[in-house]
Amino acid sequence: MWQSSSSTLFCVCLCVLPAEIILLSTSVSIYIHNESGISWIEKEFANIRTQNKVLAGTGTAAHCDSVRSTSAKENSCDTLPATRNHWTDDGEIKEINITHVVKEGSEKADASQFELLKVLGQGSFGKVFLVRKVTAPDANQLYAMKVLKKATLKVRDRVRTKMERDILADVNHPFVVKLHYAFQTEGKLYLILDFLRGGDLFTRLSKEVMFTEEDVKFYLAELALGLDHLHSLGIIYRDLKPENILLDEEGHIKLTDFGLCKEAIDHEKKAYSFCGTVEYMAPEVVNRQGHTHSADWWSFGVLMFEMLTGSLPFQGKDRKETMSLILKARLGMPQFLSTEAQSLLRALFKRNPSNRLASGADGAEEIKRHGFFSTIDWNKLFRREIKPPFRPAVARPDDTFYFDSEFTSRTPKDSPGVPPSAGAHQLFRGFSFIASTLLEEEGSAEPVKPPPHPVVQQLHGKNLLFSDGYVLKEDIGMGSFSVCKRCVHKATNTEYAVKMIDKTSTDPSEEIEILLRYGQHPNIITLKDVYDNNKQVFLVTELMRGGELLDRILKQKSFSEREASAVLHTITKTVDYLHAQGVVHRDLKPSNILYVDDSGNPDSIRICDFGFAKQLRANNGLLMTPCYTANFVAPEVLKRQGYDEGCDIWSLGVLLYTMLAGFTPFANGPEDTPKEILNRIGNGHFSLTGGSWDPVSDSAKDLVSKMLHVDPHQRLTAQQVLKHPWIVQRDKLPNNQLPHHDPKVVKGAMAATYSALKNSQPPPELKPIESSFLAQRRVKKLPSTSL
Repeated sequence: MWQSSSSTLFCVCLCVLPAEIILLSTSVSIYIHNESGISWIEKEFANIRTQNKVLAGTGTAAHCDSVRSTSAKENSCDTLPATRNHWTDDGEIKEINITHVVKEGSEKADASQFELLKVLGQGSFGKVFLVRKVTAPDANQLYAMKVLKKATLKVRDRVRTKMERDILADVNHPFVVKLHYAFQTEGKLYLILDFLRGGDLFTRLSKEVMFTEEDVKFYLAELALGLDHLHSLGIIYRDLKPENILLDEEGHIKLTDFGLCKEAIDHEKKAYSFCGTVEYMAPEVVNRQGHTHSADWWSFGVLMFEMLTGSLPFQGKDRKETMSLILKARLGMPQFLSTEAQSLLRALFKRNPSNRLASGADGAEEIKRHGFFSTIDWNKLFRREIKPPFRPAVARPDDTFYFDSEFTSRTPKDSPGVPPSAGAHQLFRGFSFIASTLLEEEGSAEPVKPPPHPVVQQLHGKNLLFSDGYVLKEDIGMGSFSVCKRCVHKATNTEYAVKMIDKTSTDPSEEIEILLRYGQHPNIITLKDVYDNNKQVFLVTELMRGGELLDRILKQKSFSEREASAVLHTITKTVDYLHAQGVVHRDLKPSNILYVDDSGNPDSIRICDFGFAKQLRANNGLLMTPCYTANFVAPEVLKRQGYDEGCDIWSLGVLLYTMLAGFTPFANGPEDTPKEILNRIGNGHFSLTGGSWDPVSDSAKDLVSKMLHVDPHQRLTAQQVLKHPWIVQRDKLPNNQLPHHDPKVVKGAMAATYSALKNSQPPPELKPIESSFLAQRRVKKLPSTSL
């Protein structure tokens, strides 16, 4: 839907020194505080001699390599605040104070404390790595490490990098990337930042999900809070762009700009990005008239327009024409947008920045008060208590699914940096930094045919095989199109399970995406790795050492209603989570519910095998947010979704029946014919009286009957099951041992039940009468006045 870059970049905002300085990508802009107020100065460095003065350290620079403080609450530096020289329009040099802060008691970081895992990006003067901290207090924490070579940085880039460190050290906001460490060697500068795994917002939404104006409002509101915070520190983006808005694993945004837009890798392969685009620039930025934070709210309007319409408001055939449109063109407002959305866009697209919304003294408060955001609870939003409309498909903490495989497939190597000129060292004094919280708390590739999930193409580069990382062991399970084996990770000697799927028989994309997006849930099997050799896909998951749920229950010497309630509660809570996300499992037979260990604790239960699972999608194949589903999905689609959810509840009802009675509801044993089993299922014939059911509570029988109702639309939902007295009042349930039968007979009957269902012909799908051929033919014969 959006015209957005197909690759995801990590970037960090390199704009300013807090409050006093605004550093732009092509020039230096300075707030001069004087008696007459704030005036804007914008000028390039005068000449190379001026640059050499800065590098040579003609002016003093702050130095903060060590720390001394007399109070735990007091931040100090081992030198006095220093100054930096900048030219104004009249040629006068202004000195601006720079203060560097390091928390008391911190240990200075260095490169040896970080293990290089992957290359995330590369530019002409440095790289971005995925790294793991190997020392306390944050050992094993993953970060993005930006490494810049001092010798290859131009003078302006050196100033920008130093300012970037100063800015980020002061920024602490839920929707802005966080700097955790900064340090340097003789030849390099290091920034250690948040590792954001969700990819960029625009690419993810445009390729994966159908959304509404209400969904867009959520992201714009988080963006507004992030921008407002930056503005409060004196930071101006000036060129806010889509790739600067990334998603964390929960789906919340982070404003970021690592300053490493993808550049030419070599003479044959090239990577391109949005760097240098003008489509998001405000008119005053385009014509270089000088600008304030108001320019960012114009860019905010451009992003809003693009998210709501799928196109840019001002875009010509080339850069020059685009700039002309930004300065002069009249914008046509799409009429399908709500009145409030149109009103906000008009208020943002004021070419006179002083008339633009949020340009006044109230700043972002004007945005927050606008009618478009009337449904937003800003306090809850800031506390991240509002659930994002979309959750990215990420699983492992160190995955890099949304980074260009051209980079991530490379061996991470931080080469020695050539020292810069001797005079350059002064500029980087005071660069080292450590986040106070640490002390207080010790591009998707294009799909091929048949289309695999983009994740498979990016995990390990193009040539790495499953056998390079793992050793296959014995079989532990078999499905229609897959085999499951135990495997051992070569590097760590850790045991896992691997599901090997035949790609010629089935497309594993949906299963992979569901596991990536929702495998973080404690009771859903965790996907560890994915490989693809063009014939098979290898899904590496945690090993289920505790075995199947039903096996364990049937072999227990004592199993009570109270324990059965705890088991069902855990499973149903997980199913409810999936249903709330628009996911139906559709194969919740007991053999797909396992224990991860031998504890028998309900918390160790995992729902596995999502080979038949589905996500609720629109006709175009895109996912749908809950808001979109509620407002725009056809009734028959919702009816089908309800049917599938009902099937999941029916399967849980079969499991509950078997846990309570010790035998299955519709099959007496493996000798029952499929026809007999299907007749009992179709007629809803099962017994809740006599024999094994005598000691079972009435509350349990009531729940079983409602979960096994023959009409899927009259069965309880997962939420209703969780609210049933048998679940809620578990402590009042009897603790007596439930009856048991021969485990082999019970498992055989259960297998026969699901085999009969699998091999039966699917029921005809009911559609609206008016969609039938006969009805359509009759409509065509009606006179036009009747239509």
